[in-house]
Amino acid sequence: MPPAPATGLRADARRNHDPILEAAREAFTVQGIDVPVTAIARRAGVGAATLYRHFPTRASLVTEAFAAQIAGCVAILDDALADPDPWRGFCSVIEKVCAVQATDRGFTAAFLSQFPDAVGYERDRTRAERGLAQLVQRAKDSGQLRAGFHPADVTLLLLANSGVVGESPQVCLAASRRLAAYLLQSFRSGPTEPLPPPAPLGLQHIHQPPPTRRQVGGGPRLELAGQARTFRSATPAS
Repeated sequence: MPPAPATGLRADARRNHDPILEAAREAFTVQGIDVPVTAIARRAGVGAATLYRHFPTRASLVTEAFAAQIAGCVAILDDALADPDPWRGFCSVIEKVCAVQATDRGFTAAFLSQFPDAVGYERDRTRAERGLAQLVQRAKDSGQLRAGFHPADVTLLLLANSGVVGESPQVCLAASRRLAAYLLQSFRSGPTEPLPPPAPLGLQHIHQPPPTRRQVGGGPRLELAGQARTFRSATPAS
């Protein structure tokens, strides 16, 4: 569960709590969720020990920093499932999620990361997987989505969208919208050639750290960097 909301804190504690959250949101958006904790503390104008007292783990900080965005994504999915037009509901999710991904990369990485002590994140991601599968099946049953489309193709789309870069958020958003529109047109049913088999992809594959090569026993070994890191223990300065 996320830490207690700031409204339940003493006034003096809230003066540190709120700036830490704001600094974390800004840093995560610009640099991703792996930004050094010390950089967040400097941005917030507090010491590292103060940050640790409010947020003992990276997961607790990320969870509270993006609580509103997660609620928004859940609402997007619920609205799409309630839409009487399956194709429109499917398209709305693709368009809105791609827009979020293009403009707030920190949130996208946070939502798709695995945090061992953030049970709510895993629950929401599992719910998103199920909801997307329902949206896909509804659109296929209506005859508007091509029969060969697979839920894993949503992950493929988001992987492509994650490569959209630009000199400003506006440029990223414009490029993302055009890419999503192109792909949604290709997803519509009609005379098409059979597709290759779907790749075994889930939402967790969108935020995958790059492999790092390490020398072991005289030969190279490929290892994946850990996605979630626990803060080091901090001893307040005496």
